[in-house]
Amino acid sequence: MSATRDAEQDTQTFHGGRLVARRLKAHGVSKLFTLSGGHLFSIYDGCRAEGIEIVDVRHESTAAFAAEGWAKVTREAGVCALTAGPGVTNGMSALASAQANHSPMVVLGGRAPALRWGQGSLQEIDHIPFVRPLTKFAATAGATEEISPLVDMAFAVSLEPHGGPTFVDFPLDYVFMEAAEPEPSEDHEAMRHEASRADEKAIERAAELLGGAERPVVMAGSDLYWGRGESALLALIGALRIPVFLNGLARGCVAADHELFFSRARSHALKGADVALVIGVPMDFRLGFGGAFGDETEIVVIDSAETERAHPRAVAAECYGSLEATLSGLLAATGGGALESADWISELGGIEAERREAERAEREDARAPLHPMRIYAELGAVLDRDAIVIGDGGDFVSYAGRVIDSYQPGCWLDPGPFGCLGTGPGYALAAKLAHPQRQVVLLLGDGAFGFSGMEFDTLARHGVDVVGVMGNNGIWGLEKHPMEYLYGGWSVAADLRPETRYDQVVEALGGHGELVERPADVKPALARAFEAGKPALVNVLTDPTVVYPRKSNLA
Repeated sequence: MSATRDAEQDTQTFHGGRLVARRLKAHGVSKLFTLSGGHLFSIYDGCRAEGIEIVDVRHESTAAFAAEGWAKVTREAGVCALTAGPGVTNGMSALASAQANHSPMVVLGGRAPALRWGQGSLQEIDHIPFVRPLTKFAATAGATEEISPLVDMAFAVSLEPHGGPTFVDFPLDYVFMEAAEPEPSEDHEAMRHEASRADEKAIERAAELLGGAERPVVMAGSDLYWGRGESALLALIGALRIPVFLNGLARGCVAADHELFFSRARSHALKGADVALVIGVPMDFRLGFGGAFGDETEIVVIDSAETERAHPRAVAAECYGSLEATLSGLLAATGGGALESADWISELGGIEAERREAERAEREDARAPLHPMRIYAELGAVLDRDAIVIGDGGDFVSYAGRVIDSYQPGCWLDPGPFGCLGTGPGYALAAKLAHPQRQVVLLLGDGAFGFSGMEFDTLARHGVDVVGVMGNNGIWGLEKHPMEYLYGGWSVAADLRPETRYDQVVEALGGHGELVERPADVKPALARAFEAGKPALVNVLTDPTVVYPRKSNLA
C-alpha cells in the first residue's frame, strides 16, 4: 500500500491546457493558429511551455483557413484554436471548406465551464450539434482526464482517408484543472496506418480495360495529392504513355512542362477518351456530373477510400486503397508496355498548341484597364518554379486557374468545390510560414479582399512577406455578368468601386501597396512587391467588361 501511495504521489500532473499542448507536440504540431479568447488561455499557456508557436489573426475564419492552408502545403493536419460561441461559429465556413477538400484539420474549441452549464455563462452554447455535420469527429471533453485521448482521436480521424476536419472543445473549468497524462492509445495509432492497395480483381479489371485503350486519359484531383500518389502516377503514365489532366491540389503532381501533361485540350480529351482513369476526384460539377466524359468512355475510378456520393453515371471499375500501391499494382498488371496511344497524344498536342496560341492576343492585350490575361502573362514570367500561388476570387482567379502553371505538388491553392471567398490570406499566412524561402503569391479579386483584407495586418505583424496581386474591376464579376444575361441587362448587388485604394489600405496596415493602371507598369510593380520584404498588394485595375467564358455551375 505504501509503495502504491508513493507511486501515485510521484505521478506528474498537468493542467488541461498543457495536456492539449503536449498531445499537439507529440503529433508534430509546430504552430497553432488562433484569435485570442479567454476560454483558450490555458491552451496558450500549455503551448508556450511546449514550444508551440501561437500565430494570432484578426478573425477566427482566418485562423481556421490558415489551419487548412497548413494542411494543404504540408500534407499534415493543420490546427487552430477558436474561442467559445462566436469564435467557433466564425470558423464554420473553413470547416465546410476542409470537409469538401478532404483537408486534415484539427479544430480546438473553447467552451463555457461545465460546472455552470445551463446557467447562462458568457458565450455558452453547445457547439457539437452544428459542427458535427461538417466534421468527421466532434466531441466535448467530459473531464480533464479525457483531454489527451480526445486530441489523439481527433488527429487519427482527421488523417484517415478521406481526410477532413475534426473538432474537440474543452470546458473552461476542465482545462484549468490538473490530471495525469495517459499513455497514447494503440487504437489511435493503428488508424493512421496506410491502407493496402485495392482489391486485386478490381485492379485486374482496370488493367484489362486499360490494356485495350487507344485513347486513354488520366483525370486526377486533390485526393491524388492527399494520398501521395504522384510518384506512382508518373511511373504509370510514363510507361503506358497516357496523357494526364489535373485539377485542385493535384496540380503540380505532374509538372506543367511534362510531355504528357495537358490542360487546354481537356474537354476534347475527356469526351474522346475510350478509357479514363479518374483518380482522386469526384464527378461533381467540375466534371459536368460525369457528362464531361464521352457516352462510350469506360471510367475507372481510383481513390484512397470510397467516394461519399454515388457516381452520377455508371463506371466500369472501382479501385479503393493506397494510391501508391494501387497505381503500382495497376502498372504491373498491365505488363508495363506502352499503349497504342501515340496518335492520340499527337492529336491532343496539336489541340493544346492551337488553343495556347489562341490566347496570345489576350496575353499581349494593351488595353487599360487591363485584361486579366495580361496580368498573368507578366506574373508568370517572374514566378519561381516552386512558387506557391493562391487564388481567392471569382472571374479573376478563374483566368489564373487556366493559365498559371504548377511544377511541384502543393503549389496551387484555391478554395475548392465549396467555393468560399476569403480563404486567401489564411492560406497565404500558413504557406509562407511553412515555406519561408519560397515565393507565395496571393491572387485576389477586389470582392474577395472585403472578406479578410484586414489580415494584411496579420501578415505584417508576423513578418510574412506575401505578394498580393489584385484584379480590381469594381464589380462582382461572377454574378454581374450572368445576372445581366439572364435578366436582359440589369443587375443588383453586383457593383463595387474600382477607385477604392486597396493598396493604400495595405500600406496603412504595415505593408507595401501600389496601384497599376497600365500594362507596361505591371512587371516593375511586381518586382518592387517581391523586393519589399513585407506583405505587398499590387492593385491592378482590370476591365469590367471582360467576361470569363464558362458554363453554368447552377445545375
